[in-house]
Amino acid sequence: MAETVAVRPEESRGSGGSAYFAYEERPRLLEGLRAYGLIVAMWVRSTMAYRASFVMTTFGNLAVTAFDFLTIVLMFTHVDALGGYTLPEIALLYGVSATAFGLCDLLLGSMERLGRRVRDGTLDTLLVRPVPVLAQVAADRFALRRIGRIVQGLAVLVYALVTLDIAWTPLKVALLPVMVISGAAVFGAVFVAGAAFQFVAQDASQVQSAFTYGGATLLQYPPTIFAKDLVRGVTFVVPLAFVSWLPTLYVLGRDYPLDLPRWVAFLSPVVAVAVGALAGLTWRAALRTYRSTGS
Repeated sequence: MAETVAVRPEESRGSGGSAYFAYEERPRLLEGLRAYGLIVAMWVRSTMAYRASFVMTTFGNLAVTAFDFLTIVLMFTHVDALGGYTLPEIALLYGVSATAFGLCDLLLGSMERLGRRVRDGTLDTLLVRPVPVLAQVAADRFALRRIGRIVQGLAVLVYALVTLDIAWTPLKVALLPVMVISGAAVFGAVFVAGAAFQFVAQDASQVQSAFTYGGATLLQYPPTIFAKDLVRGVTFVVPLAFVSWLPTLYVLGRDYPLDLPRWVAFLSPVVAVAVGALAGLTWRAALRTYRSTGS
């Protein structure tokens, strides 16, 4: 599918003598990525104009998210295992989930503000621009300080990899970056689908956060401490289990919570593409229902 995005300078003449312009077409996806990059670059330049403020807010973001793992560490001052998992094993679950979510939050975290734009009518200003709306919403007020969450997640992930005695194979080594990138894509699909829901609910940012921030927190703990129905829900309904649980349990050599075959650990990229496509269709359908505020 292509979108008209630029006008060529040369002018052509029709048979009736009237003038018209020939248009250059570009793929919609490429144009959206280009627009996203330009908007992000603008916000990054704005952020770096106050570098001391950026450093302090980034450090604050890192420190706040570090309390999540500190809570887990404090638990292990009283117990030797949680749901049958040791601290380094949970650290691996935590590190993969936190890094994947941090990457997604950096790139798409601004989408949770969409409900506010729908309510006050400022979304209309995005609709009249010759740029895909999704790219504008995703890049709006891009917060570079969120990189602190990624740094914190990577630090825990490195700790886990150094501490654990894992029988490494080429498949396990290749799976590590794949599950982080695929996990970020799965979270991204949830962000987009949640934003699409806000076209209808308008004030549903907390519902969206329950599946994004709440899902990230859920995946930081082993599946053995949760009810089977919840595990089934995050495996077959909202497939967050493919972010960290299933691929990480393969790396650890652990049994899967639902007696699934071992090869499902490698389905994370397939699941990411599938839920991404579904989220894209949901976004387009929701955008068509938007009727503005009338003001």
